[in-house]
Amino acid sequence: MTRRLISLAAGIMPEATPAQLIECAAASDFDFGGMWIEKDSWTPATTRAICEQARDAGVALLDCEVAWIMPGAPDPWLTELVHITAELGARNLLCVSSDPDMAATTAKFQALVDAAAGTGVRVNLEFGIFTEVKTIHMARAVLEAVEGEAKALLVDTLHWARSGGTAEDLAAIPREWLSYCQPCDAPADGPDTSNFDAIIDDAINRRMPLGQGGLPLAAMVDALPDHLPMAIEGRSATLRNAYPDLVERARKCARTSRAWLEGR
Repeated sequence: MTRRLISLAAGIMPEATPAQLIECAAASDFDFGGMWIEKDSWTPATTRAICEQARDAGVALLDCEVAWIMPGAPDPWLTELVHITAELGARNLLCVSSDPDMAATTAKFQALVDAAAGTGVRVNLEFGIFTEVKTIHMARAVLEAVEGEAKALLVDTLHWARSGGTAEDLAAIPREWLSYCQPCDAPADGPDTSNFDAIIDDAINRRMPLGQGGLPLAAMVDALPDHLPMAIEGRSATLRNAYPDLVERARKCARTSRAWLEGR
C-alpha cells in the first residue's frame, strides 16, 4: 500500500510559534509541516528565519494559514500572504470567507488566485458552517466563477460532515481543483447550527484522532484521490491537555494518524 503523505496542521498547536511549528514537524513522523501566519507579528525577518530553519531541518511546508476574506474593501494583507507563502515554499494557502456577499467573495478570491499565478502556490477555499461559504455546493459555485490554475477547493472532514456533505459531493469535485485535504474525526453528533459559539467550540476543541470518532471519515478518504496530501487537523482540547509538550503532541498525532491510515 502506498504511504499516504501527511502534514502537521498548524491548528493542532495554536500556541506554537512559527519556529516551534518547524521544530515539531521535523521531530515527528510527518512528511510536511503547516504554518500559521499572524499579520500583527509576522515580518520579513520572520520569513527569512523560517525559510532558513525549514531548509536546515529538511521540512517542506504543505500549507500556510489563513487568508480570511472579510466584508468591505479588499485587504492588501491577503495578497501579501500569497507572496509570503510562496517565499516559504509552501504549496498551498488556506482561504476562508466571512463576507456574506458571494459576488464580493468571488471577486476577492479571484484576486488571490491571480496573485498566486506563477508562484507555485494554490489558494484553497475552505467551506464550513463557521464561514459564509457554508457548504461544498457554495464553494463549488465560487470556484466555477473563478479563472486560473491556482484555484483549489479544500475539504475538512468536520466541516464537510457538519454542513451535510456527502461522499457523492466529494467524488464530483473536479480532480484538478484538489491540492490537499484536512482529515480529522469528531463525535457524530454536531453542535446546534444556530449557535455560533458551539460551532467554533466543535471546531477547535472537540476534534478527535483519525478513526476514534463518529464522522464518515473513511467515506471521505475513499472519495478523494489516493495521492492527495493530508493536513491532519486534529485540533482538540483533549489533545492539548494530554500533551502540553508540543513535540510529544505532534508525535502522538502522527502515530495515531499513521495507525488508522495504514490499518484500513
